[in-house]
Amino acid sequence: MDLAILWFVIIAVLWTGYLVLEGFDFGVGMLMSILPRGDKEHREKERRVLVNTIGPVWDGNEVWLLTAGGATFAAFPEWYATMFSGFYLPLLIILVGLVARGVAFEYRGKIADAAWARRCDLAIQAGSWIPAVMWGVAFGNLVRGLLLDADHQYVGGFWALLNPFALLGGLTTATLFLLHGAVFVALKTDGDIRRRASRLASGLSVVTLVVTGGWAVWAQVAYSVPWTWGAVVVAAGCLAGVVVATRARREGTAFTLSAVTIVAAVVLIFGSMYPDVIPAVDGGVALSVADASSTDYTLTVMSWVAVFLTPVVIAYQAWTYWVFRRRLSTRDIPAPAGLSWQKIKDAAF
Repeated sequence: MDLAILWFVIIAVLWTGYLVLEGFDFGVGMLMSILPRGDKEHREKERRVLVNTIGPVWDGNEVWLLTAGGATFAAFPEWYATMFSGFYLPLLIILVGLVARGVAFEYRGKIADAAWARRCDLAIQAGSWIPAVMWGVAFGNLVRGLLLDADHQYVGGFWALLNPFALLGGLTTATLFLLHGAVFVALKTDGDIRRRASRLASGLSVVTLVVTGGWAVWAQVAYSVPWTWGAVVVAAGCLAGVVVATRARREGTAFTLSAVTIVAAVVLIFGSMYPDVIPAVDGGVALSVADASSTDYTLTVMSWVAVFLTPVVIAYQAWTYWVFRRRLSTRDIPAPAGLSWQKIKDAAF
C-alpha cells in the first residue's frame, strides 16, 4: 500500500511536469492569431517568432504526458483501463489535436506558401485550444467522480462528462494555459511582441484569477478535503502575484508564479481524488488506490527505474532550456526558405 501511495504521488508529479511545460506550449499556440500585429509580412514574422519560442522544446515537453500515461498503465492498470475506456472519445479528440499540432509545427516552414502557413497556423491553434479545454474537462470529472459499475466500468455516457463543473474546469485550464503562454512569450521575446504579450498577460491574469478561483472554491467545497484548502490559497496568492508582476514587467517572477499556480491546481485535483483514483458519483462504485494498483514487485521495479532514470531526463531537459534561453524578436527571423506549391507542381508535372 505504501508503494501504491508513492506511485500515486509520482503520477501526480508527472502530470504536474506535463501541465506546467506543455501548458505554455498550448498558450503560445492559442495566441497565434491573437498576438501578432502589423501588415501581412510583419504578422508572419511574429507568428514565426511565437513558433520559434517553443520550437526546440515542445516535443520534449510532451514526453511528460507519455511518461504519465505509461506509469499509470504499469502502476495502476485498472485505473488506466477504466479511465481510457470511459474517456475514449475525449482522449481521441485530444490525441487528434496533438497530432495535428505536431505535424503543423514540423512542416510549417517546409513550404514557402502563405496558404500553407495559414493551414498550419489553424492546426496549431486548434491543436492547442482543444486539449487545453479537454484536459480541464477530464480532470474536472475525475475530481467530481464517475459513474462506475461493480466491475469498475464507466456507464455514464459521453454527455454526462459535459457537466457544469467539468465545463468550468475546461474553461479554467484554457484561461490558465493562455495566461501561462502569454507570460512565457513575454519572457522569451523582445521588442513590440514582448510589450504586447506583457499587456495581454496583465489583463488575462485578472480573468484567470476569477475563473480559476471560482472553480477551485467549488472543487474544494463540494468534492475535496480540508487540507487542500492550502492549495487553493497558494493558487489564489500566486495568481494575485501574477497580476502585480505582469504590470511591473517582471516576466520571470510572473512565469514562476503561474507555474506554481498549476502545481497547486494538481495538488488540489489529486488531493481531492485520494484515497480513490476515481471517486464515485450517483451511487456508483469508487475505484481506490489500493484496488487499482499493481503488485508490490512491479511497483518496486518501477521505483528503482525511476530513481536512476528520472534525474537523467530532468538534467537533459534543463540543459535544453539553458541552451535555448536567449530572447527572440522579429530581427532573428530570416527570409522564408523552401519550396512553394507552384514549384512543387512544376517539378512534378
